[in-house]
Amino acid sequence: MPTSKAAETLDPLDPVIARLYRFALSVTAEDYRGWALQQLQALIPHDGALWGSGSAAKLKFHTVTVTGLPPEFPQTLEATSKINPIVPEILKRLDTPVDMTSVMPDEAFFGSELYRKAFAPYGISRILSTGHLDPRTGMYSLLTLYRKDRNRPFTPLECERQQRATFHLIQAGSHAFFLHLAKARAEYPAGAAAAVIDHTGAFHEATVRFLDLLEEHFPQRPANGLPFAIPEPGTTAACGDLMIRCDTLGDLLLLVAWPAGPLDRLTAREREIVNCVAQGLSFKQAAKKIGVAPSTVANHLYRVYRKLGVYSRTELASLVHPQPQSPD
Repeated sequence: MPTSKAAETLDPLDPVIARLYRFALSVTAEDYRGWALQQLQALIPHDGALWGSGSAAKLKFHTVTVTGLPPEFPQTLEATSKINPIVPEILKRLDTPVDMTSVMPDEAFFGSELYRKAFAPYGISRILSTGHLDPRTGMYSLLTLYRKDRNRPFTPLECERQQRATFHLIQAGSHAFFLHLAKARAEYPAGAAAAVIDHTGAFHEATVRFLDLLEEHFPQRPANGLPFAIPEPGTTAACGDLMIRCDTLGDLLLLVAWPAGPLDRLTAREREIVNCVAQGLSFKQAAKKIGVAPSTVANHLYRVYRKLGVYSRTELASLVHPQPQSPD
């Protein structure tokens, strides 16, 4: 059967990129990065790889995945970063692959202290790195591929493929992370968006929607930071016109943000009563369900009517949030 012109011009990287997104939920969150790096093997053969992400301000990875190399390799690399001339070149040429041969000639590299300490112990001879900085979060990502065969340098075509693949690895990795998180966590209001931070407020992951909400509601927010105090874990706070829910996520914090609706401004008790009334319960039934006196329900409902500017149960029911959904 003759090959179509479209098939002839298909970039072999396209199917790999498609798999990165399509199989986001088919691979566990813990294994996703390692699996994604393996997808590159057919197009950019390598003996080892490192994918790290962290704060650009600290230039220290908070998440790092290695394949084909011992788990202690990232620590070895970090310990020699000050004598590694490829590091400033990567930062200077963000989103552009940097080959060690363009930084140090082979003779200088293989005779260097850097090679003896960081790469010779692992048999590494060829290094190709691409760094990426997200200016909205201050998050830095690095993708490095390694080869052991000194006679097999990375080709210009492989550099082009790594440049394109790096962007999609980062985007697909974040996409997969939040898909798994949404699947495992409680649901949130419509229009909600999520981010993961540490206790200092530094971003570890963030959806585009979360960043869009910050910029929309806090146009003067500090660069790479949060424009509000982090709520206590397990609580929801109004921050301007946004509602921010904070929950623990291991050693980190999960923030979920959504535009404040009329009911978000009510107290927890008032929301309880509104939900009961919206379900069609009488004062007596609502009081029994919540565990208060019917007069308490009536008093709270009177205050709710005044706060929301409504005059009937029908109007109140129409303000109840639509069906909740997972954060974007």
